[in-house]
Amino acid sequence: MTDLSALIADVRGCRLCEQRFAATETAHAPQPVLRAQPSARLLIAGQAPGMKVHHSGKPFTDPSGDRLRDWLGLDAETFYDETRVAILPMGFCFPGYRKGSDLPPPAICARTWRASLMDRLSDVRLTLPIGGIAQRWHLGVTSNVTQTVANWRDFLPDALPLPHPSWRNTGWLKRNPWFADDLLPVLRARVREVLDA
Repeated sequence: MTDLSALIADVRGCRLCEQRFAATETAHAPQPVLRAQPSARLLIAGQAPGMKVHHSGKPFTDPSGDRLRDWLGLDAETFYDETRVAILPMGFCFPGYRKGSDLPPPAICARTWRASLMDRLSDVRLTLPIGGIAQRWHLGVTSNVTQTVANWRDFLPDALPLPHPSWRNTGWLKRNPWFADDLLPVLRARVREVLDA
């Protein structure tokens, strides 16, 4: 079996979607963004990098990352310690825009890489699937994000589903105060428990 570092190098060299991305409004080249080491105990499974992350080459280097780190109760140093925290979005490249909105990640990315990567992350104790695509893959749910996140207790202790931390979800957060009141304290405690073990 290929070790994780070699597999990540293969992912970073992936060009499966090169023509697809060249045909988007942003006409960009693939740039897979992911972080992981075999010792990681926390897995953040997002959707796909945005344009800012595409340019930085580092996940969650945008306001969504600031909000996510606040939700988790982690400073940037801990968040980016890939020996403890793996960050593997469902699509590793920025998928581009259509009419000003991010496109969904191409399904071929997860089909090609995800199972092999997950097989090599055997120390993960908590998975945080962010958004519907990640929740369907990791939790096997068919419900929408609000229903899945509202049922967060059903997935403990191994997973906690989250909405996307984007500013676009500020209205969702206001309409669902239970997320901050009930889920976030448990999330922070579980993250600390997993990382401190």
